[in-house]
Amino acid sequence: MAGLAATGVDPARDGQAGLRAEHDRLSARLAVRRSIDSVRVGAYASFLLVVTGGLTLKFAWDRWGWGPKLAPLSRAPVLFLLALGLAVACLAVAVVAFRKARRLGVEEDRDFARLQELRKELGIES
Repeated sequence: MAGLAATGVDPARDGQAGLRAEHDRLSARLAVRRSIDSVRVGAYASFLLVVTGGLTLKFAWDRWGWGPKLAPLSRAPVLFLLALGLAVACLAVAVVAFRKARRLGVEEDRDFARLQELRKELGIES
């Protein structure tokens, strides 16, 4: 104990400074919600999935649906396959983005709970 007093370091004050540093670090990290960016990307991909899914259905209907058959079916359905590929890609992007958003949201909730604890310990809010 005499060694700590001789160095001029107050353990209680050093603990408060460490808590304050952690508080400031968590505040800076939580100032930007990264999960929201992932939700936005997932929403855009979902919208494009609806559009490309509709195109896929339209091209499939034009190819195999009821109605007059104007051209022989000897060619590959290129437009249908292209639209289907785009729809599958949009689905994959949406799933990855929403899973990332969920993972980041859980981390942000954990960090926010810790931030609230730090604010109570430091007496910033009651």
